[in-house]
Amino acid sequence: MLISLLSCNNQKEEKTEVIEENPIVEIITENMDFQLPDTISQGWNKFHYINKSDQTHFFLVEKYPEGKTIADAKLEVLPPFANGMRLLNEGKMDEALAEFGKLPEWYGAVEFVGGSGLVSPENTAETTIKLEPGYYLIECYVKMENGEFHTTMGMLEPLVVSQDTSGIIPPENFIPINISSENGIVLNDSITAGTQTFGVYFQDQKVYENVVGHDVNLVKLNENANLDSLEKWMNWMDPKGLIDPAPEGIVFLGGVNDMPPLTMGYFTAALTPGDYVLISEVPNASEKKLLKMFTIY
Repeated sequence: MLISLLSCNNQKEEKTEVIEENPIVEIITENMDFQLPDTISQGWNKFHYINKSDQTHFFLVEKYPEGKTIADAKLEVLPPFANGMRLLNEGKMDEALAEFGKLPEWYGAVEFVGGSGLVSPENTAETTIKLEPGYYLIECYVKMENGEFHTTMGMLEPLVVSQDTSGIIPPENFIPINISSENGIVLNDSITAGTQTFGVYFQDQKVYENVVGHDVNLVKLNENANLDSLEKWMNWMDPKGLIDPAPEGIVFLGGVNDMPPLTMGYFTAALTPGDYVLISEVPNASEKKLLKMFTIY
């Protein structure tokens, strides 16, 4: 009897040890900064991006090739982008493209593996993505009012993904979104008010005219929102694109940033009745079917 009781007690203790809350990776922006852990576990990670600032931001997760670090990015990557943007602002397109052409050859091996969509001031976004072990950078390249990238103002931080496993499993219940260069953003389900989780499947990926791939950003439209202004603003290569302040009448609620083909990311948002848009950060999104409107009644 004693052996049996001890055995039962041990089983209960073991069971208690394996039941844990899913860990959350918290990223906070208070100004031009990312406050986040130095190291997280490999596998699925649920990110809460808390934008406490008065500007719109996002975070993009970039896997760097072996041996390259944030020091290399600051030395070889940031200057061509900063100089190229300055030339774009001056209307010197050819010179700007030549400057972007000075990016180091190794930069082509950087992998964009997800992150949040755009997040308006005083909002929080939840995004879940799967990460392999390695060295990563996270950045926000929204622009200041003077055209300078947030990246150069301090929104570039390293993140190490360890060999430890997070133990998180992806959401089982979600609203499916398919995105591709051919069919655009495809959303077939009807959506109701409340907290909803979306699963974004990247059927493919390509580099568009603004040298980035497609992603999904969730936007709530207020009465004075202008879709044309929003669509134009989503192109960072336009001198007035992706620049502070964001267009009036819109609230960015997160999403899933650029991911490789045949991968999946998830985001969760609290939805109230009104008009919404799913939009990619590409030029002329509506022509590419990368702008999808829906209404919650």
